[in-house]
Amino acid sequence: MLLPLMLCAAIPATVQEESKVPPYTLPDPLVCADGRRVTDAKTWNEVRRPEVFRLVEENMFGRTPDTARLQADAVVEVREQSKDAFGGKATRTQFRVWPIGKQGPSFDMLLYVPNGAKRPAPVFVGLNFGGNHTTAEEPGVFVPASWVSKQWALKGTAQADPAQRGGQARRWEFEALVDRGYASATAYYGDFEPDHPEGWKSGFRAAVSPDGVNTKWRDGEWGAIGCWAWGLSRMLDVLEKVPSVDAGRAAVHGHSRLGKAALWAGAQDRRFAFVISNNSGCGGAALNKRIFGETVGVISGHYPGRGFPHWFTARFETFSEKEDKLPLDAHYLLALVAPRPLYVASASEDSWADPLGEFLGAVHADPVYQVLGQPGLGTKEFPPVGQPVGRTVGYHLRAGKHDILLEDWKNYADFADRHLKSR
Repeated sequence: MLLPLMLCAAIPATVQEESKVPPYTLPDPLVCADGRRVTDAKTWNEVRRPEVFRLVEENMFGRTPDTARLQADAVVEVREQSKDAFGGKATRTQFRVWPIGKQGPSFDMLLYVPNGAKRPAPVFVGLNFGGNHTTAEEPGVFVPASWVSKQWALKGTAQADPAQRGGQARRWEFEALVDRGYASATAYYGDFEPDHPEGWKSGFRAAVSPDGVNTKWRDGEWGAIGCWAWGLSRMLDVLEKVPSVDAGRAAVHGHSRLGKAALWAGAQDRRFAFVISNNSGCGGAALNKRIFGETVGVISGHYPGRGFPHWFTARFETFSEKEDKLPLDAHYLLALVAPRPLYVASASEDSWADPLGEFLGAVHADPVYQVLGQPGLGTKEFPPVGQPVGRTVGYHLRAGKHDILLEDWKNYADFADRHLKSR
């Protein structure tokens, strides 16, 4: 969650004016640890990319455990299916999935697929904040039984409020995507881990740990963002077995904290063909060393009463007010998507997420795309509001606040038309 601008003045080392951004030097993603410069795809893939990956893993999100052995016990059940969604335009399927077997937790996945498609449809894959029922107004979409934050809960409880049905439908635009030939899949992020400091104990971080809830959160271990990213990959596992969906043309997306999770999922799981970051800010696409808006100290919980330390690995907080010591920045995370299509989006009134910093994250990932034979963003000029730019890397600055709207989805679908539908 991004804090209101009125609180910014009370937060040390945070700026809201471009003239106050301190001088900073970004590390070069194309210089190997031994000093070699990367000039070809082989050196990037075999030497430098693993180094960049480890820097992101060790300093930001933590190590995702290898769960392949546990996933062999995965169980997928279809809870409901209707071919009459959106007036017969689409088939709605609701799955319950036990990704590590029925001895572990489950998640519910909602899928819409266009009817009458001549071949399996490309698919947008993303997590939602309030439960699947909030993403669509259809009465048949199930309400989650897991923990929800008070914004989505019945008063005085942590239980989902059925009256919130469709409350976030404008952020998903399922029908508009169906009209353009795209499937959409979503799951509630709290099914993978409730979003509070003790949430890991009832989520998949405890379930896949050999020590269960008795484990201690050690430096280097994954945080909630890592768990949510893992969940996105488990959704893709299911989609690979749905004949009407082309999982080889899957776009992973997310807004705000879930935009960070989408970037980390795309960095780790190269099955995702297209990666989208919407207003992901600090810890996502925005350059941390600018200390503009939300900072490492704020987001990592360095200041009492603020932040989300459970999102990250413990080491990230040690760079609070020491962003100049970070051995990486957001462009490293974005570069891990290369050479696949990447889209970064900002909002003009979302200064807490640092729109210019998000754009510059994409700019500084560009050299990696070029080494891999892709044109990347193709510009260093910050575009005007409402004018998308980019080639293999896309960017737009939408008028308005921290949100995801129909304009954003139109740009994502236009970009997907260029990069996914042609495949």
